Amino acid sequence: MRLYFEIAGNQIDGARDYQEDAFLNSYLDVGEDPKGAAVVIMADGMGGHAAGNIASNLVVTTFNKTFVAGFGKDEIPNLLRIALAKANGALSGSIRETPALDGMGCTMVAGVFHESKTWWVSVGDSHLYLLRNQELDKKNEDHSYGGYLDRMARQGIEIEPEPGLSRNMLMSAITGDDIAEVDCPNTSIELIPGDRLIIASDGLDTLSSAMVVQMSAWSSAPRECVEALLKAVEDAAKPRQDNTTVIVIDVLDRDADGAPAAVPAPKLSAGDTQVLDSAQIAEEIAKANTLPAPARLPSAPADEQDAGRDAGSAVRIRAVIVVLLLLAVGAGGGIGYYLQSSTPPVPAPPAPVSPPGPTNVPPVTGVPPGSTTPGSTTPGPTTLAPITPSPPVLTPAPAAQISVSSELRDTLKGGSAGPVLAVAPGGAFQMGTNLPANPDQNPKHTVTVPDIAIGKYEVTQKEYEIYVNTTGGTMPEQAKVGDEYPVTNVSWTEAKKYTEWLSQQTGEVYRLLSEAEWEYAASTGNEQPFWWGYEMEAGRAHCSTCGSDFTSHNPTEVGRFESNGFGLYDTAGNVLEWVEDCYNPNYSGAPVDGSAWVEDAEDCRRRVVRGGAYNSPGDSLKSQKRNARDRKKGRKNIGFRIAREL
Repeated sequence: MRLYFEIAGNQIDGARDYQEDAFLNSYLDVGEDPKGAAVVIMADGMGGHAAGNIASNLVVTTFNKTFVAGFGKDEIPNLLRIALAKANGALSGSIRETPALDGMGCTMVAGVFHESKTWWVSVGDSHLYLLRNQELDKKNEDHSYGGYLDRMARQGIEIEPEPGLSRNMLMSAITGDDIAEVDCPNTSIELIPGDRLIIASDGLDTLSSAMVVQMSAWSSAPRECVEALLKAVEDAAKPRQDNTTVIVIDVLDRDADGAPAAVPAPKLSAGDTQVLDSAQIAEEIAKANTLPAPARLPSAPADEQDAGRDAGSAVRIRAVIVVLLLLAVGAGGGIGYYLQSSTPPVPAPPAPVSPPGPTNVPPVTGVPPGSTTPGSTTPGPTTLAPITPSPPVLTPAPAAQISVSSELRDTLKGGSAGPVLAVAPGGAFQMGTNLPANPDQNPKHTVTVPDIAIGKYEVTQKEYEIYVNTTGGTMPEQAKVGDEYPVTNVSWTEAKKYTEWLSQQTGEVYRLLSEAEWEYAASTGNEQPFWWGYEMEAGRAHCSTCGSDFTSHNPTEVGRFESNGFGLYDTAGNVLEWVEDCYNPNYSGAPVDGSAWVEDAEDCRRRVVRGGAYNSPGDSLKSQKRNARDRKKGRKNIGFRIAREL
């Protein structure tokens, strides 16, 4: 018996005014057997219409090029993982070259069909279904929070969902950072004539399994089935329908049906390609810095299919050493793998983000000192290791130790005033999380922080310019110029020198905050994702999805939003903030006295930044969120905040 594959695919925008999905169907060269082998790739982009579109197209084209070039030279599962690593590395490289793309990402499913077998690799919550004898069987793992809870339940482990977390929250995505969960079984699925496989984005979730089976039963050919499924999605008229991509692969018997029409191999299926070519992708990337902020949909119920899928959204999940990260055994006897890339991490774990409400600019609740009026608005080697399931440990939160802070301000030698400081009362708090989606925030642990004076605002350009003029330095190029805008594009090294200069000027001990001090101060000691609560709220901060009228191309003046309970402004959003610590891949062995962790890091060239930025998605603003950057390089979305010992 010799099998061949007929493939068709298409997509709709749904209720969106932009398309973030991309797909590519390629027949592979298997000699005298036309259509005897194929690779099908589908990616669902995240991060707004511009970034999401670039991410999905870049991943699909890079993956396809890598896999097709290597087909026949390596075992298919290994080749799938290599292609995924290459695609992820391409994304990482684009983000490094174009900071405006920071926060983009995608989910992906790629299936390979050869002889009588199929293999796959998937990341995220898109689907690979096998339809056989009128039964629909999902073959790939669901890397959402709900999928994780369901896997645990199937193993007899009941886990109480954490408050504020949506079942649709992504726990793994392709973002250019290390990928938390990858489903790529070593074993294949045996196919038989009459099988139908469906690869689809999560937009197909609008239809029930019974409806998918029914639409397929009424369709004799892949093209007909694709159109029937997409029409059924449209007919459902869901108010906030996501982009939907459907690809159908029919398994046919060459001996029974006769030889299919010959096609050059590899060949893209005519009419079945929705992907930009390399020149178009390059053009989109080049335009990224001048694109408007992503369009946002109206508020949606918590059960909407795209809840919690903002990139970075989703998802920037990083893990070098996995702590409490689980991946259940895949269907068909396959084992899921954790993929560790040597690409430098640029983290951002998935988490639920409530769509913004009204977009009115919030009143000015904190005017910075000296201001009288508000201002205007290619990866290396890849290591694979199996993952052992382990439920998260949920630790009760201690009572938040919130207090209105007193203020102080030192005088510099020249007579001018130094930065305004808020005195945060010390206390014990639970640092990090135990969610398996966020391994670099594991394990949650108790840290005791002493009283400390902290910069009420991010260091401003006016404050930094005094330092530059005094020391004969050079002011770095700014994302937005203005006295009361945060200084940006300052490396960790230069930020450190600024604190040393402040110490010399005042006779007090100034420094950067430790990572523990920063999280304590930003969260005001509570365990909620944001200092104000469990959900992202419009008008609370400045970011790409925060629901204000401020542009996501640059920061705004410091102090434009409400302060937290310690009297600190902009700990969420506006610009990322350097802290003292080296980047460590998790908290195993971290200090518990609030001090900085500067030992035992694999590479202390990378220092931690915290707090999210004007061009970050909302979930990057979480108090527990961590990122790492090269200490010697500044970026236009990174500033810093200072601390003074008492």
